[in-house]
Amino acid sequence: MSIDEPSLARLMAASQRGDRAAYRALLVDSRQWLTRYFARRIAAHHIDDLVQETLVSMHRKLATWDSGRAFLPWLAAIARYRWIDMLRRQRDEAELGDNDAAVGAEDEAVHAKLSIDHLLTLLPPGQAQAITLVKIEGASIAEASKISGQSESLVKVNIHRGLKKLAELIESE
Repeated sequence: MSIDEPSLARLMAASQRGDRAAYRALLVDSRQWLTRYFARRIAAHHIDDLVQETLVSMHRKLATWDSGRAFLPWLAAIARYRWIDMLRRQRDEAELGDNDAAVGAEDEAVHAKLSIDHLLTLLPPGQAQAITLVKIEGASIAEASKISGQSESLVKVNIHRGLKKLAELIESE
């Protein structure tokens, strides 16, 4: 199949409806497109890993694509985030020298989790739940709406207001 916007958009729409053959074709075509996308941006030995990470992210966010919008910019945004994450990991590894004392990743994750949990307790429960479901656990707005019993609009409003409140709380510290 040709890797063009209309073809990919059709495959994505069919994939969202549960068409497995379309999803397999979408993955093959997306892999080819991503390989070319990353070939211009990163060393060749990192491309396969980055393509895989992007495809996994695409899979997780499958329900978030809006069929009224273009597919390739959506995929490119996911790819760009994965690329930036990889660049950050490389930078962090390069900055950490042999004699540097490092906080273990597990310790850092525990501290971050405790901090986030504490901050979320300062929000109204609806805002905390919406942020947890969508921003932390990666649920789509529709999924969060079903889980929380809030309308999709209310989930969006609660996320916006909750994040604004969290930013204010962090700034005041």
